This record gives sequence, structure tokens and C-alpha cells, in this order.
Amino acid sequence: AGGKDKCAWLTAELGFDAALDYKAAPLFKTLKEAAPKGVDVYFDNVGGDILEACLFQMNLKGRIACCGAVSQYDGAPSAHGPRGVPGLIVVKRLTLQGFVVMDYDNERDQALADLQSWVASGKLKVREDVVEGLEQLPRALIGLLAGDNRGKRMVKVA
Repeated sequence: AGGKDKCAWLTAELGFDAALDYKAAPLFKTLKEAAPKGVDVYFDNVGGDILEACLFQMNLKGRIACCGAVSQYDGAPSAHGPRGVPGLIVVKRLTLQGFVVMDYDNERDQALADLQSWVASGKLKVREDVVEGLEQLPRALIGLLAGDNRGKRMVKVA
């Protein structure tokens, strides 16, 4: 997460075992400390340097679901991109697959039932970050890309 406060929120309120502040220290080192046995599964919504750090920590036959690349949505593209591609993918025999929720529409009802039961039991916590008014859309998007939100950023229109 981006910042000490967000990391504290993730561990104290949401119950994560660990949260790494990518702005405070080299992610490779802190990820290695947080996951000394490596990573088996990684859901990537960021790309860039964070994907790179995870690639180096992936265990043999690990799995990566790529859902987004928010680190590359705004501004100039990275000068080097994630190092280790495709080398680490081959050497570690990783499975790297794109993830788009629409591909799993046939499992929607079961997923909703599971998610609702996890929310009801407190196993999954929902945090919505609502910005009021369509005129706030540009500010809301810029804030999302800057990491100003906590939880699902939405814009409520009248």
C-alpha cells in the first residue's frame, strides 16, 4: 500500500497478516521479509515495479492473475518495465494469466453467495470510498490513481 497509515489500516482493521509500504522502502526487501518462504499466488492489479518484486519472490509453479496495471495508467511508461520477463516466468514455471471478471459470469451466483456470507460473518470487510457528484469525476479519478482512496472508489450521481 502507499503509506504508513494505509498499511496500519490493512493490518489493524482489515486483518491482513502484513502490509508493505512501497513508498517507504525497497519493495523487494520488505516482500522477502514478509514472505520468507516465497509467494505461491499473486493477484496483480498494479504491474510495474510491484509485479517485478513479486516475480522474484514467486515460488516454483506459482500462479499470477493479471487484472490491471494501475501503475502504468497515468504518466510516462516505465523506462524498463518489470525485469525478469520472460526469464523468471520460464525458470520458475509460473502460470501468468489475464483475469477479467466477465469470463466467470457463469459462476456469478455462487460468487455472490460466498461473498455475502463472508461479509455477514466479518471474514470479508467492505470499504466504500464515495465521492458525491458527477462534476467530481475528474478529481475522483486523479485521486484514485494517486492512491487517495481507501476501499472501492465510486462516484455517486444524483
